[in-house]
Amino acid sequence: MFKKIIAIAALALTLTLPAFAATPVNVNTADAATIANALDGVGLAKAKAIVAYREEHGPFKSADDLTQVKGIGAATLQRNHDAILLSGESAKPADAPAKPRHAKKKAAPAEDTPQD
Repeated sequence: MFKKIIAIAALALTLTLPAFAATPVNVNTADAATIANALDGVGLAKAKAIVAYREEHGPFKSADDLTQVKGIGAATLQRNHDAILLSGESAKPADAPAKPRHAKKKAAPAEDTPQD
């Protein structure tokens, strides 16, 4: 019985996690309310801090620059990294396959040369 309850709870959690995923947002153009609604773990106060930092220092050049904003740490950045846009770039589709890595080329085996 206990295993069934755990299994049901795990299934319910798995189905609800996508609802908490961050929505792509351009942090260089969005207002505080939009940023707060789009990013996971970022409320209105942190979103206002992002906008204030942007207005004072100019546009963010990389997503990592957001860690300069008080209240935005590495964990928040990591959780939202794919949703943070800096220009007109589009977000990565969630169901797009990852690019295949190219295998390193192995050195050609040395041919056995007869020793005379």
